Parts: sequence; C-alpha cells; structure tokens
Amino acid sequence: MDLDVLYEIDVPKPWNGPHPHGQRAAEQRAYREAVEQIRLADRVGFRTVWAVEHHFREGRSHCPAPEVLLGHLAALTERIRLGFGVTLTPFGFTPPQRIAEKVAAVDVLSGGRVEWGTGRSTPMEQTAFGVDREQSRADWKEAVEIVTGMWREEYFEYASERFTFPRRMVTPKPVQDPHPPVWMAATSEGSAEVAGASGLGLLSFSIMQPLESMARQVAAYREAARSPLPISDVTTDRVSAYTLVHAAERPSRRVWDSVAWWYSNLAQFTLDWELPHLGPEEREKTFPLLTPIIRGEVPVRDFDEGDMILIGDAETIVRKAKRYADLGVDQLICYVQWGYLEHQEILRTIEILGKEVRPELARYRPARAA
Repeated sequence: MDLDVLYEIDVPKPWNGPHPHGQRAAEQRAYREAVEQIRLADRVGFRTVWAVEHHFREGRSHCPAPEVLLGHLAALTERIRLGFGVTLTPFGFTPPQRIAEKVAAVDVLSGGRVEWGTGRSTPMEQTAFGVDREQSRADWKEAVEIVTGMWREEYFEYASERFTFPRRMVTPKPVQDPHPPVWMAATSEGSAEVAGASGLGLLSFSIMQPLESMARQVAAYREAARSPLPISDVTTDRVSAYTLVHAAERPSRRVWDSVAWWYSNLAQFTLDWELPHLGPEEREKTFPLLTPIIRGEVPVRDFDEGDMILIGDAETIVRKAKRYADLGVDQLICYVQWGYLEHQEILRTIEILGKEVRPELARYRPARAA
C-alpha cells in the first residue's frame, strides 16, 4: 500500500487578529507551511499529494484553486505525483475547456505527474455557483467525457442539451498519453459503484464512517470494476482512502483538541448542508456516526480506537494502516495538516510516515491477497 498526503489548507479560528489582517496572515502562513511540508513528503517517498477544491468552507478548507498550488509544486518537487482531489466538474463551476487546459498545464510543468480526481461538490457550493444538484451527477459524467476528449483529440467539437463547444484545438495536451489517470470521489456504496463501473479510481474516506462501512464501499467498487464501461480513455482500478493521521509517541492535548475541532466542524457542516438532501435511510447508512457526534455522544478517542483515524507512534500507525490494506485500499491518503497542529509537529509526522511507516506498508502483503 502506498502513502499519499492531502491538503485542504485548514485555517481554524481564532486568527490572532481582527479581519481582514488576522485572516490574511493565517492563510498566508498556512500556504507557506503546506508547501514546505509537501516538499518534505516528496523527499521521503510519498506517492501523491492531493489538493482539494472547495469553496466557502470557513476555517476548514481554504484551497479553492488547487491548480495554482499544484502548479507551484510542480517546480518545487521531483517525484511526488500531483493530484487534483478533486476538481468540481458540474458545468456551473468551471467550463470543461478550462479544466482541460489547467490540468494539462500542470501535467506539462510536472513532466507527467498529474492524477485527476473529479467530483460533484456540496450543496453549499452548488447554490453559490448556480449548480442544479439534481443535474450534478449527469453533468459530472458528461464533463469527464468532454475533458478527456479534449485531451485525446487534436481538434474537438461537441453539442448536447447541456453543453456546446465549437471545433477548436484545446492546448496544451497532457504529457501522459492519452491523459492522466482519472478518479472519482465517493461517499456511499452507490457512488463507489458508479466509480467502478466507469473505470475510474475510487477516492474514499474513513473519517465519518466505521471501517466496516468503508469495506462495503470498497467491495461495491471492486464488483462494479469487474466489467466497467469506461467513460475515459484510461482505466484506473485503484482504491484510496483518506483520514486524519498524526505521528507521536504521546499525542498532546492539542492533538485531541484538534480532532474534536475537526469532527465538530465537519459534523455541523454536514448537518447544515448535506442532511436536508438525504432521506433518513441514506443518511443513516452514509453517516451513521453523525447524529451521535452532534449530540456529543462519541468521545474523540473512539475514532482513534476504531482506526477511523490514525494517531500514535510509527508501530501503532503501521498496525492501523494494515487494516486499510486488508480492506482493499491501495493508497492511504494521510491528512496531516488539520486543526491546531503546529508546523514542526506536522513535519515530524511526515518524516516518520515516510521513513518508518511507508517501508513497512510497502512490504506488507494484505490478507485479502493471501
């Protein structure tokens, strides 16, 4: 199993100063530190860095333009792959031709190191950009087909009820031929099936669900991937899962406070923006722990004890991570910059993961493959 790292650029309040100066200083520091951390991840052997596109997520995700961050990193790193994790593809966010141009440009600048993740976004973002939630799944699929077509064909033209594009050469073309690997973000068994059936890699997570629930998603993906009908020119049969990771022999109070902040923030966001759009059965199946979290019924250490997050020394993290490998996860995406963690703590985590954890996981042969 490979190790990846993911960045949303957490900038939690308080910002140690009134708006706008406190916010601006905190955001600038978070970006500077993230770049230094990712450069270290490159040196110690992480496979991919994923940069998340989100909008308006106050405090928890200040990375609305991953192509800018990844383009910067293309010049500062040598081996680590650069993942769009994910690009919001429904038509109201960014026209497909602009997505094709930006992603391909990063692939050129990095010498062919891009992984392209795709997704539909959240109601908070959709309403601000005028995206129809009911249409977003169809838009996502059509946009993926259009973007990969723009990369594949010398000249591209297209017409449908939702999108029209005249015959044009879309430049640049990506280094990877015919195009970078394509992934899809999934939060349920149904969406995992769509990813597998579409021939796309699966971007999953364990943060808000027990590992047993994630195991069902992986199984649904693997079954659907047995006979895919690919919507791109590259079939990607890989599973990734992202979660909070922190390496420390004796985690400090700040670590657990950061876990509590992160979970309460995510739970409140989900309550405000996701639950109204889910029926009771789907809500309970997709987010079984949400209501207990909001009620304060789940101690933060329960997430660690259930291996939904990975906190501890190198040996502990290896033991926990092997459970993910046994479930069928190919790439463990380590979310290391979260909450109130300090820069030096995060650098130390990355170093331990790269030098002590990664070699052990590279040698491990999962029980599923035994």
